Amino acid sequence: MSEENVEKIRTSLKAWSRGDWDAALKDAAPDMVLDNSTNAGEWRGVHHGAEEIKRMWRLFTEPWERVDIELADVIESRNDRVVTSTQARFYGRDGIELPGPTRSGWIWEFRDGLLVRLTVFNDLSDALEGGLSE
Repeated sequence: MSEENVEKIRTSLKAWSRGDWDAALKDAAPDMVLDNSTNAGEWRGVHHGAEEIKRMWRLFTEPWERVDIELADVIESRNDRVVTSTQARFYGRDGIELPGPTRSGWIWEFRDGLLVRLTVFNDLSDALEGGLSE
């Protein structure tokens, strides 16, 4: 995995935490897919293209005052696929904070320097299995 793609992941997560969806998808292919099908909630599903992904993110973050997602660890995988461990902190309105952080595993797939697919898992071990076995 190139350092350039790892930096793209860091930059995307920082933008995501700011709610800057355009910056978060700056290095995404126009037909990028976000596979969030293993998670519960209204945002569950497979989302295609920037507009659908932005709608999902807005729906996901709407109930919260702030959601911070940080890159906890980068695990190199084969080809242009990388598995990351992320941690999220959720801040509710009126100063309520979920105990945490909440950890998850994400598989990022790049082609020609663009993010083409992001698959989100509730558990890092599931992401490792999916990222390294395919």
